[in-house]
Amino acid sequence: MTSAQSPGKRQWLKITLFCPLPLLEPAADLMGVLSEAGVEQSPETETGAFVSGFFPLAANDNSATTADELLSRVLDEMTRLFALYERIPDRPTVTVLADEDWATSWQQYFKPFAIVPGLVIKPSWETYQPTPEERVIELDPGMAFGTGQHASTRMALALIKESMTGGHHRQALDVGTGTGILAMAAALFGAQRVVAIDNDPDAVAVAAENVANNGLAGTIEVSVTPLNEIREGFSLVCANIVHDVLVEMAASLAGLTAPGGHLVLAGILHGDQEKNIVRVYQRLGLQPLARLQQEEWAALLLRRS
Repeated sequence: MTSAQSPGKRQWLKITLFCPLPLLEPAADLMGVLSEAGVEQSPETETGAFVSGFFPLAANDNSATTADELLSRVLDEMTRLFALYERIPDRPTVTVLADEDWATSWQQYFKPFAIVPGLVIKPSWETYQPTPEERVIELDPGMAFGTGQHASTRMALALIKESMTGGHHRQALDVGTGTGILAMAAALFGAQRVVAIDNDPDAVAVAAENVANNGLAGTIEVSVTPLNEIREGFSLVCANIVHDVLVEMAASLAGLTAPGGHLVLAGILHGDQEKNIVRVYQRLGLQPLARLQQEEWAALLLRRS
């Protein structure tokens, strides 16, 4: 592989790999660790999606060697990951981008779409005219936070919408808010106050910007406040994280769900993880009201007695 560049001008190596659905999330996480600069994911299809990592190339004559080394490292690490799922990755494709182009190259993949019926996600660089029944979230995801199209996000949003029907919830808590998409949906569906927390300061910065851009700063409070420092109860609590963390947080999440309130949990694998989550939360006084399944993922709507 060769690349020509002007002296002193940094370029970026974009390494793109197709990932089947079962590997999509772990592959995106791994690519983020390897890149340390940015990751993009194309919209999911029935078979999977493309995941790309961005790697800076030094402005010197050894950039071609550096690019080859980066590609070899990514392929080796992805091969190990794919082997855990008894799969072999296709050889990645590479593109060299100018410094001024790399941060916008991914925008071609992100168009307005209905993430659940009645809720449309659109980026700031696109125009969209909603119907009277639609609510719109303007969301520029940034390189490290995805597009909100993961099955877990879609199911969590669907359950939040179901839970909010009838305007039952005045206050909501979103744990692990990420881009703030669940918090914003809760506000748009009728919550008068939403607390959104995340232990990642970068995620909080992105979420706060998204909340402000959507005119919801007066409704949604975004912070890095630890879960154990929140004392009040909420009629709706949502957490789209992973099974082990949901188990670890179970007592706190259950305690923050007000009597008669609802708890939405996502990021759970269908099967053993889902059954275990139900068992853990039932012991804490929460009963399942609804469940959704897409691909290998499951999400739950629970009610506290």
